[in-house]
Amino acid sequence: MALMPVDEALALILASAMPLAPENVSIAEAEGRVLAQDLIARRSQPVADMSAMDGYAVRAADIAALPAELDVIGESAAGRPFAGLIGPGAAARIFTGALVPAGADTVVIQENTTREGQRVRVIHPTEPGRNIRKAGFDFASGSVLLPAGRRLDPRAVMLAAAADHGSVAVRRRPRVAILQTGDELVRPGSGTEDPAAVIVSNVYGIAALARAAGAEVADLGLVGDSLSATQEAVAGALAGGFDILVTSGGASVGEHDLMAPALRAEGIDLTVHKIALRPGKPLMFGARGEMRVLGLPGNPVSAYVCSLLFLVPLLNALQGAPAALPLVPARLGAELKANDHRRDYMRATLTLAPDGSRIATPLKSQDSAMLSALSAADGLLIRAPGAPVGKVGDPCEVLPFLG
Repeated sequence: MALMPVDEALALILASAMPLAPENVSIAEAEGRVLAQDLIARRSQPVADMSAMDGYAVRAADIAALPAELDVIGESAAGRPFAGLIGPGAAARIFTGALVPAGADTVVIQENTTREGQRVRVIHPTEPGRNIRKAGFDFASGSVLLPAGRRLDPRAVMLAAAADHGSVAVRRRPRVAILQTGDELVRPGSGTEDPAAVIVSNVYGIAALARAAGAEVADLGLVGDSLSATQEAVAGALAGGFDILVTSGGASVGEHDLMAPALRAEGIDLTVHKIALRPGKPLMFGARGEMRVLGLPGNPVSAYVCSLLFLVPLLNALQGAPAALPLVPARLGAELKANDHRRDYMRATLTLAPDGSRIATPLKSQDSAMLSALSAADGLLIRAPGAPVGKVGDPCEVLPFLG
C-alpha cells in the first residue's frame, strides 16, 4: 500500500474540524483561550485628552513668546482632574495620566519651567498639542481590537481588559483523552529494575503539548497488548464525551500491534494510515461521529513529532484558531544526504550567524527513540521527499518547538 503524503493526511484530519461551541470566561481566566467573536472596544482609550508627561497644562498662545510667566490656578492628577478652565495667562500643574483641563492645548514638561510660589515661568518652547495623548489615541469605542480566532496571549488579555471587557466569548476547550498500550510499560518513579520494562513517557509529552494548545487532557492509563483489553479501553473512551482520543503504541502491523483492529471493531473509520514521513510512518486517524481518533506510534520521538504535526493543528482548528504551524527560514549548518520518498523531520539546533540569519544543524542521532536528542533540539528541520544533497549554507525551513 502506497504511503500517504503528509499534506494529504493533514487535510483529511482537519477536514471536519469545525470550531467548538463558544462560552464566556472571566478576563482573569482568558489567557490561552481563543476568541469566538471579534472583540469590540467598549470605550475609547483614553476617553478624553490626557497628559503624557509631568508638567504644566497651558494655552500654546500664552507661551508663543518666551520666557512666559503664568499663574498656577490648580492641579490635575490621575483620577483627580482639575475642574476649572485654563484661561489667558493661566496654567495648571499636571501629572502623567491626568486629564488635560478645558482651555489648555499643550503640556510643558516640568524640566522646561521654573516655579516660584503660584507662578511658573516657561523657558523653552513647546508647540501646540505637545505631550498630550488625544482622546481615542490608543483605540476608539466601537473599533475591532482583536479578531475572532485570536489566541489570547498576555498582551491581548491586557488589551481586552483596557477595552472594559470583564469577560470574553471564547471557544470551548477541546477535551482530549490519551491511551497508551504496551505490556512493557510502567509508570515513572516505580524504581523498577526489570530490564524488559520501559518507563512510559509519551503520555506526558503528548498531554503537555495538548494543554499548551488549549486542551483539557485526561490520562486513561496503560493498556496491555490484548485485543479485548484494547477494544474495551477504546469503547470506554468513545463513551467518555471526549473530542479527541489519542492513542500511542500498537499502530504498526506486528502481531502485538492491536490498535487498528480494536478501532475498526468499535466502528471507527480509519481514513489515514501509514504516512510518508519520518519519524511517524504508522500514524492513524479516524472518526466515529464527533469523536476523532489519532493513533500515534509507540516510539517516543515519533509520538511527539506526530503530535506536533497533527494533534496541535487539529486542536487549533477546533478552537477556531489558524491551524497552520509557523515555519522559520534558516540555512543548513551541516551537509545532508539526498532524501528518499518520505518527508523528513530532523531534530536540529538553531543558532544565529553573525549576519543574524538562523543556522539549522541536524543532530547526529535521528533515532526515533532518543528522547535526549529530542530534548536537545530547538525544532524540526524539514526535508521534502526526494530532496537533493544539502550543502552547508543551503536555505531550509524549520518548525520550532512550542515553548
